Amino acid sequence: MMEVKLSFPGDNPPLAVIATAKLAGIPISADPSLASGSLPTFLISSSDNELKLRGTSPNTLLRYLGRVSSIPNLYGQDAFESCQIDEWLEYASTFSIGSEFENACSYVDGILLKRTFLVGYSLSIADIAIWSGLAGSGQRWESLRKSKKYQNLVRWFNSIFAEYNTVLNEVTGTYVVKRGLGKPVPAKIKEKEQQGSNNGDAKEKGRANNKATAEVDLPDAEVGNVRLRFAPEPSGYLHIGHSKAALMNQYFAQRYQGQLIVRFDDTNPAKESNEFVENLLKDIETLGIKYDAVTYTSDYFPLLMEMAENLIRSGKAYVDDTPREQMQKERMDGIESKCRNNSPEKNMELWKEMIAGSERGLMCCLRGKLDMQDPNKSLRDPVYYRCNPLPHHRIGSKYKLYPTYDFACPFVDAKEGITHALRSSEYHDRNAQYYRIQEDMGVKKVHIYEFSRLNLVYTLLSKRKLLWFVQNGKVDGWDDPRFPTVQGIVRRGLKVDALIQFILEQGASKNLNLMEWDKLWTINKKIIDPVCPRHTAVIEEKRVLVTLADGPEKPFVRIIPRHKKYEGAGQKSTTYTKRIWIDYADAVSISENEEITLMDWGNAIIKEIRKDQDGIVTELMGVLHIEGSVKTTKLKLTWLPETSELVNLSLMEFDYLITKKKLDEGEDFLDALNPCTKREIAAVGDSNIRNLKRGEIVQLERKGYYRCDVPFIRPSKPVVLFAIPDGRQQK
Repeated sequence: MMEVKLSFPGDNPPLAVIATAKLAGIPISADPSLASGSLPTFLISSSDNELKLRGTSPNTLLRYLGRVSSIPNLYGQDAFESCQIDEWLEYASTFSIGSEFENACSYVDGILLKRTFLVGYSLSIADIAIWSGLAGSGQRWESLRKSKKYQNLVRWFNSIFAEYNTVLNEVTGTYVVKRGLGKPVPAKIKEKEQQGSNNGDAKEKGRANNKATAEVDLPDAEVGNVRLRFAPEPSGYLHIGHSKAALMNQYFAQRYQGQLIVRFDDTNPAKESNEFVENLLKDIETLGIKYDAVTYTSDYFPLLMEMAENLIRSGKAYVDDTPREQMQKERMDGIESKCRNNSPEKNMELWKEMIAGSERGLMCCLRGKLDMQDPNKSLRDPVYYRCNPLPHHRIGSKYKLYPTYDFACPFVDAKEGITHALRSSEYHDRNAQYYRIQEDMGVKKVHIYEFSRLNLVYTLLSKRKLLWFVQNGKVDGWDDPRFPTVQGIVRRGLKVDALIQFILEQGASKNLNLMEWDKLWTINKKIIDPVCPRHTAVIEEKRVLVTLADGPEKPFVRIIPRHKKYEGAGQKSTTYTKRIWIDYADAVSISENEEITLMDWGNAIIKEIRKDQDGIVTELMGVLHIEGSVKTTKLKLTWLPETSELVNLSLMEFDYLITKKKLDEGEDFLDALNPCTKREIAAVGDSNIRNLKRGEIVQLERKGYYRCDVPFIRPSKPVVLFAIPDGRQQK
């Protein structure tokens, strides 16, 4: 039997080493008797040998524990991950430098924007080292943890603590308090969260609106035994609402070291196509969703047919030929169908007519025999199968009837071993139906976990309604920048990182919120502004020429940064000429003899303002005053040289597709259509714009942020730039 003794100075216990040993189940005896400033050591003893392990830092001991631990991938799954972990172990010491503490918090917060763990997809000694660095700072971290300053870091910290709270609470309670650095971290986060999730909406109202996803647990979830599915219907492109479901599934799959399946719920051939399947997979990839398999509900059609026949024979389902409108009314009124008590033999006879797609069969549907008097109307004999003679996009014309989502979903979830089905709270009333159908089928129960649907102002998320805009030519396609699809908002200029941050900030709350787009675009601006290159444009209409009497007789060029604070943006060439262009709006705001600043050049004094007979400003005359101070001028203007190298631009601005923040119940969206959702502005831009690539984001100074949609092809064809909202309230 091997024994490990850890010796360390009592005033500086190696929290990460102690925590790792306890998490890994490696018994150690602690000896805090070393002199202050000494390095911690391991004394590893066996019956015939004694080894002493001492490094230049506690990291040597951490690496040893990572290698001998039985926890998978604690020191990485390969050499590359091990090197990444080594980098984090070295970085962890930064948290002990008082002046660098918050800088380190900010850095790690940024890294954790899209990550559950620092390295790979499971806990490693990198996570334990950084976690211990924070916890070991005591009250300083506790104060920041209660604030909203580093939300990704707090989410990650709380997630690890919730998962391993018994061990970590023991370590912090024993050693952090002894160091006199503040109170230990509260010990029962996980228990409180579970109580909260079981107490329903009453508890939910007491939570912060932006409670981090990581602070909510899946019921009865076990690490390593969680299997989730993201199940879109291939009847449109992925939109921002689906994105929330996809990202939450991925978050919980990673948190519990489980699996994630992408399953296409392809049960309605009238709406679905391979185009939608391909683009949904493309959108899932854009979001960075990592999945273990792609499946299709249609893979299970034979088993679903078999299950339907079992239910018919056991008297738990019946074939009904009641007209659809009458059936809907009977369900609302709790009136049993005349077919409800048909014999299993009669039902099997009609079922075969449905399978054949005969004239008689086309009049029928298969319904579950649940409870027509239940106050929950979803339990009033829901439809399980409907006839549909249209060919299926994957399997052609093999079937004339297809299962409904209500019937297929609980069956396929159970067959695929799904442990938790994440559903938006709009389906709450159908949860009882889901469980009842699984009970009748005799399959394993799947936990349902609800979260609130993501609703945004002035936005339609119904694929049926979005399809109307596409089919009626109101938009240019599913990737139109006015659409809430992933491809649409990315084309408009939204960075995927901003979308992920926005959604994770909403968390797994069940509260129904109508969100403003402004918050999402504000997050986006914080991401693009520090790095996007700066360029100059002048609006074509009524642009005004400024003649500088003492300007350069011969044009000259300077190379200047595309972004003054970010070298990575590169450089651009700026031409200086005697005659320059400015916007008409700027020209009319200038007074005679006023000193102005020409950005990236210097000051100038406007001596004369020339107008036409209608009082329209047509030209300005002035002189340079380079030595003038920019602090004394009111106007700081963008300008372009008078040169043939300028690039024609088409600046596109977009508005919402509807004019109401939220449609009332039953209100027709056609009555709220926005008649003007797109505006094109002709402009000219600096010569460097001809080098922009499609998708590149720039700032046109004093005008805003833009994404290049159509790059330079030839002088006669304008470069098309899409305006990106910056989060400020629009009219």
